[in-house]
Amino acid sequence: MAALLSIVVPVFNEAGSLEPLYEEIAAALAERGAFEVVFVDDGSTDGSLAAMERLAAAHDGVRIVRLRRNFGKAAALTHGFAESRGELVVTMDGDRQDDPAEIPKLLAALDEGYDLVSGWKQSRKDPLSKTLPSRLFNWTVRTSTGVSLHDFNCGLKAYRRAVVEHVKVYGELHRYIPVLASDLGFRVAEVKVGHRRRTTGRSKYGWRRYGRGYLDLLTVLFLGRYRQRPQHLFGGIGTFMVVVGVLIDLYLTIDKLRGQAIGQRPLLLLGTLLIIVGIQLLSLGLIAELIIQARARDKRDDYEVDRVIDGVAARAALDAADTRHDDAAAPGTAGTRASADGGTPSGGTAPTGDPAGAPAAGRPAGS
Repeated sequence: MAALLSIVVPVFNEAGSLEPLYEEIAAALAERGAFEVVFVDDGSTDGSLAAMERLAAAHDGVRIVRLRRNFGKAAALTHGFAESRGELVVTMDGDRQDDPAEIPKLLAALDEGYDLVSGWKQSRKDPLSKTLPSRLFNWTVRTSTGVSLHDFNCGLKAYRRAVVEHVKVYGELHRYIPVLASDLGFRVAEVKVGHRRRTTGRSKYGWRRYGRGYLDLLTVLFLGRYRQRPQHLFGGIGTFMVVVGVLIDLYLTIDKLRGQAIGQRPLLLLGTLLIIVGIQLLSLGLIAELIIQARARDKRDDYEVDRVIDGVAARAALDAADTRHDDAAAPGTAGTRASADGGTPSGGTAPTGDPAGAPAAGRPAGS
């Protein structure tokens, strides 16, 4: 029996799209079995709530989370994740530009051992004013974070339960969920998906989101690289500033000993300022390290552990692998499924982490 699948759909003023969207989801998942759709009403004012209520009244698998006002997509996803009950979670936008027929493709990639699979929109049906800035944004994020995805903004993504439980999304960090998941050690991949033209409503995003997105990128880079070692950032910059300031003041001291006046020279102010700010950054790094150390004493980060395997479970896994190998070597075998080690989901790119294939037997971390 297939695990329960949750479809989380953030909604903001998409009244004309919701009922056709649900019908498409139901058609795409007709052969899968049990699924639920969690609509998150992010403060809609156009009748979207009434459309969702009609769907919930007609279908037992539809639930609604209504927010008090428009808080943004990150908040909508957070509440949708919390309300969802499935072991697998798929997110998609409510404007019908994401095609529900692509969902099985994402789930197939999860079956290959990945933890998060992101869509890569092909032949985008958006104006050039959106596609060009998006390409620049995606290139910048891909280059600076090392996460090799081409479309961080794609709303069509599939997750294992552990990802939505451990990745904390707030503000406007929903664009960087693959980066945050990769930083926590989850395996991330990408598959190509179709994209459709908007038929009702209008886009909720403008140019301002790109400016905010780059500021959020700085937050993500700090959280990913320096959250556990803040002194490497603050202390590194502070030490550099102190060294430069000392060299400047040393140079001015030599000039002073030679009889030259230095009291009115801008370099004196610059050197002193660099030393003071550098010491402040070093102190900030030390304080941050004390906070990290106190947190580590209170609670370890269990999400960094994938699983714990004892001897019995390890032997069972080896026996199962030997059995599969013997079956594959038997005459008349139709063929074997490619391993996830080194493999790439159909139509996708290589993972950002080391794909480990299907989880080995053992007990979950923290149990």
